[in-house]
Order: sequence, then structure tokens, then C-alpha cells
Amino acid sequence: MNHIAKAHAKFLDNYACSQAIFSEYCKDFDIDPEIALSVSAGFAGGMRMGKACGAVTGAIMVLGLRYSGRQPETPEGRQKVYEAVATFTKRFYEINGSIDCKELLAVDISTFEGMEMAKEKNLFRTVCPKFITDAASLLEEI
Repeated sequence: MNHIAKAHAKFLDNYACSQAIFSEYCKDFDIDPEIALSVSAGFAGGMRMGKACGAVTGAIMVLGLRYSGRQPETPEGRQKVYEAVATFTKRFYEINGSIDCKELLAVDISTFEGMEMAKEKNLFRTVCPKFITDAASLLEEI
């Protein structure tokens, strides 16, 4: 099973979107999976504000690991990361029309009412898995 299928399976096994992506790729960078789950936990649901989708932020964390230069504390050391993030977000936007959870789900899950509507419509099981697959597929391309 490849990274895409494993990330998808993790999401369906109740991992948060950000966790499904980041924890799947963390092993490639010798990062403990438990640490990866903890680090990425707060990014789900657009940081619970409906902002950038957790699959997107999880992928951006992976891109940071992959493309950070020897001195990631400097602008030069971050340049390749910025380029990879720009490519990733542009492609994810082209595929899905947005990178923001609120727009992707057409529901504001940062509110009680919005979260209830998302649950009623089963969006986390019917809509979100595609975003996990798209994010992982783009990581594989990049």
C-alpha cells in the first residue's frame, strides 16, 4: 500500500485530516509517528476555524521537511519550501476550487451549527476523503 492509500485509510480510521497526511509521511524523515500525530492534531478543520484545510496544512508540513535547506532559519534556506508550497497550493486550488475548509465543505465548521450540519450531511466521510487523496497525490507529484 502506498502513501496515498495509507493516508486515506488513516483518515477513514478517525485520524484528523492533518494527522492522516503528516503522520503517513513522517516516517520518511525519521520522525516518531506519535510526535507527528501530536504536532499535526491542531491543524484539522482549518485549525478549527475553517481556514486552510488540514490535508493542505499536513502536506505543507511534509513539504517543509522535504524542501528546507540546511539553514531553514534563513530566507535562503526556506526558498525551496516556499516554491514547493506555492506549487502545491496552486494545484490543490485548481483541483478543488479552494484550499479553505469552510469553502471546500460549504459549511463553517467553526460554529456549532456548521459543525452539526457537516455531521448531518456526513461531509467528513463523503467529501473530505477526496482532499486527503488529492493532497497525498500532489505530494507524490512534487
